[in-house]
Amino acid sequence: MCIFLLGGLDTHDVLLPYDQASYDRYAEIRAPLLAQYAAMSGGSTRARDRLLPLVPDNAANFGGRQFALTEEMSGIKGLFDSGNAAIIGNVGPLIQPLTKTEFDTESAPAPKRLFSHNDQQSTWMSSQPEGAMYGWGGRFADAVLNAGANSNSEFTTITSLGNELFLTGENVKPYQIGLNGAIEIDALEFFEGNRSDPNGEIIYQKLRNHFEAMDFVSSNLVERDIVSTMNDALTTNEAFNAALDTAQSFTTPFPEHFLGQQLRAVANTISVRDALLTQRQVFFVALGGFDTHSNQAADMPGLQTQIDTGIVAFYQAMQELGLGSNVTTFTASDFGRTLAINGDGTDHGWGSHHLVVGDAVQGRNIYGQIPAYDFGHAQDAGSGRLIPTTAVEQFAAPLGRWFGLNDAELAVSLPNLSAFSSSPLAYI
Repeated sequence: MCIFLLGGLDTHDVLLPYDQASYDRYAEIRAPLLAQYAAMSGGSTRARDRLLPLVPDNAANFGGRQFALTEEMSGIKGLFDSGNAAIIGNVGPLIQPLTKTEFDTESAPAPKRLFSHNDQQSTWMSSQPEGAMYGWGGRFADAVLNAGANSNSEFTTITSLGNELFLTGENVKPYQIGLNGAIEIDALEFFEGNRSDPNGEIIYQKLRNHFEAMDFVSSNLVERDIVSTMNDALTTNEAFNAALDTAQSFTTPFPEHFLGQQLRAVANTISVRDALLTQRQVFFVALGGFDTHSNQAADMPGLQTQIDTGIVAFYQAMQELGLGSNVTTFTASDFGRTLAINGDGTDHGWGSHHLVVGDAVQGRNIYGQIPAYDFGHAQDAGSGRLIPTTAVEQFAAPLGRWFGLNDAELAVSLPNLSAFSSSPLAYI
């Protein structure tokens, strides 16, 4: 379950330093921004005495440095403390391990078109900049589909937003759901409700024949593809909605915000997986607003609240389904942002810290590296942009293994994986 945070998540404004020395340096660098937080109604949720300190099981790995989440992430903090969530540090696109010297001197390859929204979204999803055809979520789905995990390929990769690269494989393509089911044809639905009338039945059948293209004959391949797609969409949407009519009601209340409603739609879809003849699925939802060049103090708390309450509700719904160990949720984003501020916001960065949530997660740990909240260190590409120390492929590989892929299938799904250490992150 991928939650993509569109715009570039400011990782420095989610996982904050908590030991006094690190926090003081952070507060010095971000003094104008913290002043804006302090001026907000209710005061600053970035003040050290209001942060939610983490006590990871692997705290010794950080040499006395401590970290904390903000008040807006209290639900995630609870999942972390209970061992059902982990943080993966400094993840981002790489072609091979990259040092600051190599980056500064351009003596080793770096991803193309860094700091570009479209290109880095694509690189996160597919290991290639804009123009790529297949995403690693789609490749994962190809593998399980080829292994016979699903009887129905149409519902193997599902998005709430559209034809997403992340979910596209050679043999699977994303199926789009709405917040309340699949899209229906209004005219067909209207006359279906009037089929008891003889004229209504005639009109309904004529409309249905039209949308099914029963009388269409053409030698034009493009026209035939369009007709086939329209026909498939009609029957697939009807099958999905018929299955959804059997969905169980959750006692878990989902928040009314956009992310919460997307996750509710996914939870409903998972609950009817047997009716859809699927056992392995990959989902993609997204939340925008993270391109915080300005107004960050005003915007970030609300965005974090959506992440927190949405993920917690989804986790609880999976508990109701008895699927706590069978569903893993993770976050992704275009890139991180600068530690340096530009007045009332931050600029495009590179590496970022991300969440993984679920009962299969080896939680209450911070995996990877958390670079210093300062400038000039070994992972600073300038202005506090983090050169990633964990490649997206290294982040993705444990998810692939948990999903059922073997080494050969992982190599196809994550073509750059062989360039990185064979020692996997053991977060799941």
